[in-house]
Amino acid sequence: MKITVDQGQDKGFLPDGRHTVEITSIEEGVSEHQNVPFFAARMENEDGFVSQRFYNSEAGHPIILQLYSAVGIKPEAGKNLDTKQLVGKRLSVEVGDHSYADPATGNERSVRQATGFRAA
Repeated sequence: MKITVDQGQDKGFLPDGRHTVEITSIEEGVSEHQNVPFFAARMENEDGFVSQRFYNSEAGHPIILQLYSAVGIKPEAGKNLDTKQLVGKRLSVEVGDHSYADPATGNERSVRQATGFRAA
C-alpha cells in the first residue's frame, strides 16, 4: 500500500504544553450532531500542529473573542469578524488532550485541543 502525504501533512501533533503557533488555514463547517456552524483553525510551528474548532454559538463567542484578541484583532460591537483575518497570525496556545462522551455512542473520546489563547 502506498500512502500519499499531502502538503502540510508532514507534521505530527504538537506535544502537551504551551506553544507559539501560526494559524495556517481555516476550514468552515457545521457540527455533525447539532448543526452549529464552526470554523477549524490549523495552528502550527516547526514542532507540529493542532486543529481547533470554534463554534459560532452563544457559548462559543467568548472563546472566539479570546482568539481574536490574542492575535491582535479587537472585536467591535456591530461589526462582523472575518475568519480570513486569522490566517498568518501568531499566538500562544496551551495544547493538551480533552476527553468527552461521544453524543452518538456515549463512548469516551479524546481530542487534541488548543486552549488558553494569548498574544505571542
